[in-house]
Amino acid sequence: MTDTNLTVAVIDPSRARAAILEEGLRAAGIGRVVVVPDTADLMERVAALAPDVVVIHLESPSRDILEQMSSVTRQAERPVAMFVDRSDAAMMQAAVDAGISAYVVDGLRPERIRSILDIAILRHNAFARLQRELSEARGELADRKLIERAKGILMNLKGLTEEEAYKQLRRKAMNEKRKIADIARAIVTTADLLG
Repeated sequence: MTDTNLTVAVIDPSRARAAILEEGLRAAGIGRVVVVPDTADLMERVAALAPDVVVIHLESPSRDILEQMSSVTRQAERPVAMFVDRSDAAMMQAAVDAGISAYVVDGLRPERIRSILDIAILRHNAFARLQRELSEARGELADRKLIERAKGILMNLKGLTEEEAYKQLRRKAMNEKRKIADIARAIVTTADLLG
């Protein structure tokens, strides 16, 4: 899964731990590893580096760090693997809510880093795919509701049956080379304006 073309940002305030992570990543064949020694202006720094994956190691995550990681996973759309020395159930839940792709407690060993990185990438990609599918489904549902409302307007105004109203929407969409939902939106907007 991982390859030499990946860029990995390592965020760790401890130089010793950062060196372990960097060593493990290089041994796993990662071509570019950039160490970020602190979390100041983290979102801007990650955006400037544009890494493929973010790896962070902390003794114990704080709410502030998790909020920053949430920004990284959602705005920069990067998988994040987090290594922590100690944690509790509330922090684990907060990490999941923040979109952390891999959350590893007391498990920083160089030989494990590649597989953890791979799973972080896979989980991030799976979550992104689910988010896209959810967004598309919501859009389709909104379009269906709009079409139903437009059919109702046509039925009331022109005394059409539901099937005739739909055929009229479809015919207009085909003639104008537009989507039925776009035609329905125009009808609903006009009806709303005319009250």
